[in-house]
Amino acid sequence: MSQITKRALEESLKKMLLKKPVNKITISDITEDCGINRMTFYYHFKDIYDLVEWSCVEDAARALDGKKTYDTWQQGFQQIFQAVLDNKPFVQNVYKSVNQEQVETYLYSLTHNLLIGVIEEKAVGMQVRDEDKEFIADFFKFAFVGLMLDWIRNGMKKDPQQIIDRLSILIEGDITRALNKYRIDKTYQIL
Repeated sequence: MSQITKRALEESLKKMLLKKPVNKITISDITEDCGINRMTFYYHFKDIYDLVEWSCVEDAARALDGKKTYDTWQQGFQQIFQAVLDNKPFVQNVYKSVNQEQVETYLYSLTHNLLIGVIEEKAVGMQVRDEDKEFIADFFKFAFVGLMLDWIRNGMKKDPQQIIDRLSILIEGDITRALNKYRIDKTYQIL
């Protein structure tokens, strides 16, 4: 029952965002639309921004379901773009009206989860410290999120597949090369 209520609150928030910016939406607006009382809202979330964050995390989990391997990273990025497009009013509204950092955090989380899965897969059989794997994931994460934020700022007009295709050409083999540079055992392999 708890997840159903949370999803209903999320749906109401997203519906409200089609009409006004997030900083103009009240908890009363959301609860009236849902047909629940304010206390029910506070049982699940401490404020609207907590609901926004929960919604972002849920969208992230759905977007990357099963797309965390080297062979599927491009599909994973496509899913991230699609999740943002599916929630375009939500993302643009949150990004423009209140807190760009919330959108960035959402995208960083999505991207990091995808990349660390790819890096762990490519690192099998290599002795690479976890902190070095994290550093590699962060490097690629910041590059991808930078491209995506630029895309959001420019109204999400460019075809995401073109961005992914260009990114694919740019980073082909770079994750393996980066892992090889951080190998502890120094017996490098070229793939």
